[in-house]
Amino acid sequence: MPLSRQPSVPAKWGSFMASEREKILRYYRASGDGELAARLLDYAETVLRTRKYRASHFLDPYGFSVAETIVAHFTSLRLESSGGYEGAERLKAVFVHEDFLGSIDFGITAVGIAWDARYYELSHRDMLGALMGLGIDRDVVGDIIMTGSGARVVVDTAMAGFIENNLLKVGAAPVTVKIIPLSDITPRIVQVKEIRATVPSLRLDVVAAAGFGLSRTKMAAEIAADKIKVNWQEAKNAAQTVKPGDIISMRGRGRVEICEVLGQTKKGRTSIFLKRFV
Repeated sequence: MPLSRQPSVPAKWGSFMASEREKILRYYRASGDGELAARLLDYAETVLRTRKYRASHFLDPYGFSVAETIVAHFTSLRLESSGGYEGAERLKAVFVHEDFLGSIDFGITAVGIAWDARYYELSHRDMLGALMGLGIDRDVVGDIIMTGSGARVVVDTAMAGFIENNLLKVGAAPVTVKIIPLSDITPRIVQVKEIRATVPSLRLDVVAAAGFGLSRTKMAAEIAADKIKVNWQEAKNAAQTVKPGDIISMRGRGRVEICEVLGQTKKGRTSIFLKRFV
């Protein structure tokens, strides 16, 4: 019986892939994201060889933008995505070859976690900490949706059974865990608030304070506590400069998009237009 063989990749095309890979890696190494880019490039190259598809781990919006950049370099690939429910923030990116006509399994499952809310008040951070305490990687966990007396957690299908059988407590609270249909997760409804403000500069602490309605001192403390991200990457420091198009996210408070810098006021302050998503 003849052995099956993978479709061959012409030497010239292989050279092109190597060239594009190095170009992409050089760009992302400069920002400290070379490891992420390399992992996603491996998925893309596997699809180019097999002419099928490959799903990534769960990505935050920045990671997904890296996947989009990679696909833009290869015309025979397209990108599909799912986070398990409508409006999900953390998504799996699926690299699909143009020749693939079959169905795609995103490998996503939901688990429901419940506890006695009369005695325990748990947070998103508690839930994530308990999951990481099981020894699993962050990238196998999608969105965590807190519901007051419980939580809905999107996970990689391969880990769902393990979580169901091994997650017994979150903090001090005993919990029950069961696999649930993805349809049990309510689509996320995002509320948008438009904000116009004048600021002395485009420093991160200044703009974020205006967007989230906090004092500059309080915002600087939040940044120092690693609760602020810019474009889904850890904020460098309170003094870093932000610009139109940047997304500032704050743990537990949503995110702010810098939509436009409107110009200078007569007093030399900068007028900005923001959108806050909660």
